[in-house]
Amino acid sequence: MAWLECFYPDVYLDSAYEIDFEALYGRGFRGIIFDIDNTLVPHGAPADERSIALFERLRRIGFESVLLSNNKEPRVKTFNDKVHSRYLYKAGKPARKGYLAAMELMGTNSDTTLFVGDQLFTDVWGAKRTGIRTCLVKPIHPKEEIQIVLKRRLEWIVLFFYKRSLKEHGGKHGDKR
Repeated sequence: MAWLECFYPDVYLDSAYEIDFEALYGRGFRGIIFDIDNTLVPHGAPADERSIALFERLRRIGFESVLLSNNKEPRVKTFNDKVHSRYLYKAGKPARKGYLAAMELMGTNSDTTLFVGDQLFTDVWGAKRTGIRTCLVKPIHPKEEIQIVLKRRLEWIVLFFYKRSLKEHGGKHGDKR
């Protein structure tokens, strides 16, 4: 199923909050692009103490960040008012345009940027098409809009083959960065 590899994340973790951002900074990463809903907080939820602390930590480390969302501005701005990042709304993920605009805002390029999101067919695919290293995280909460629920069923198939590929290759995927 090699054609599925365009949807494979570079890293798959339980949560955005378990990423070793200090190590990434040490490896030369300087910008992080985040999805919001079900990546940082449950769908539609406001920024919480954990997400606020994460963005404070990223600033202390030296990271630039951008929230990249397909939501309308009121949703994204309300979240951002608490975490104080840059943001792009109605981003049109998986189109490359939003990812490129995010890197421009941060002054980074595809080699120094990480994308963190919870969906394969929008978040991961768009970032990979732009050459950005990807971190897929498990959705925070199971309650989602119907169109996302339907996509999740297809994601299960891709993740099955992704996990099988990892086992066949000793737990490592083909990314060398």
